[in-house]
Amino acid sequence: MSQDYILETRNLVKEFKGFTAVDDVNLKVERGTIHALIGPNGAGKTTVFNLLTKFLTPTRGQLLFNGRDITKADSAAIARMGVVRSFQISAVFPHLTVLENVRVALQQKRTDSFAFWRSEKVLDGLNERALELLDSVGLREFSHAKAVDLPYGRKRSLEIATTLALDPELLLLDEPTQGMGHEDVSVVAELIKEVGKERTILMVEHNLNVVADLSDTITVLQRGAILTEGDYQAVSADPRVREAYMGVEADETSPAASKMEAVG
Repeated sequence: MSQDYILETRNLVKEFKGFTAVDDVNLKVERGTIHALIGPNGAGKTTVFNLLTKFLTPTRGQLLFNGRDITKADSAAIARMGVVRSFQISAVFPHLTVLENVRVALQQKRTDSFAFWRSEKVLDGLNERALELLDSVGLREFSHAKAVDLPYGRKRSLEIATTLALDPELLLLDEPTQGMGHEDVSVVAELIKEVGKERTILMVEHNLNVVADLSDTITVLQRGAILTEGDYQAVSADPRVREAYMGVEADETSPAASKMEAVG
């Protein structure tokens, strides 16, 4: 494995009672890049994410992180190695403040993680780093607000802050802009771009405007297999991608082609 690749899958397969959800996927994620995993509904994107983080066990194949075979590692061990995932649905503690949410995440890096009985003075020692993280995602002014009171886009920013608290080497983002209005999408997309300057990101994303703007490399899945891979210009020009998304054969003059080009 090249040192340029932080994550690699080799002939990854996941079967469910005769149904092949992931079919011989060979994925290589280059270190220091933003890599998008896209495809139509049912293409197997989230299943691949679940395999990478061991929420599911591969039927066959290998997973490698930094050249190390992690196929048999459990999800907690993989997280400790530096592979951290955010989910489609915002996963924060709604009735804790924004600062408290990040502070809880920071405790996981301590040897006494989740020792909630520790004194407030000891926990306050995490505040400086927590506020730095909130600064990095534009939430410092909301530090004392309850998470439940944040707009949806800000909740997703908070979730990214809590994942950054774990100091990931590889950040997996599962549909980070799902359900957002245009303004929130812009905020979160800009945040992902900033975060990507310092670490590797692999994301599943349905918004092709976001994919076009952020991604260095795009892997397209269809029916659990890799259809094609490349930068956005190459991928969006591939008639097989247009057909996969639109469900019709596409050429340069078809409505499907026009729509794909408009998204880009």
